[in-house]
Amino acid sequence: MLHVIATVTLAEGGFEPWSRAFAEVRPAVLAEDGCEAYEATLEQPGVLGAQSPLPPDTVVIVERWRDAAALQAHSTAPHMTAYRAAVKPYVKGVAIHVLRPL
Repeated sequence: MLHVIATVTLAEGGFEPWSRAFAEVRPAVLAEDGCEAYEATLEQPGVLGAQSPLPPDTVVIVERWRDAAALQAHSTAPHMTAYRAAVKPYVKGVAIHVLRPL
């Protein structure tokens, strides 16, 4: 199993159009073979004292995949290519971390 944490920094005013595009592509991603979880999250400030704040206009996508082959297939899926093109004007940057359980 692999976990993916994708931190997306949005351009000013980009949250609403990005959020709509994510909501549209999410069902297709969840239907992919090997996808176990795929959701966009926002920071919940003030829950823990040790919490480091995220920059403004930041969304974190939390994903879980059965294996590397499923994740690689996801990255080249036609709906993901279309999604990336649709959100490009609203995204300033993306940092992706692929993690495995101990």
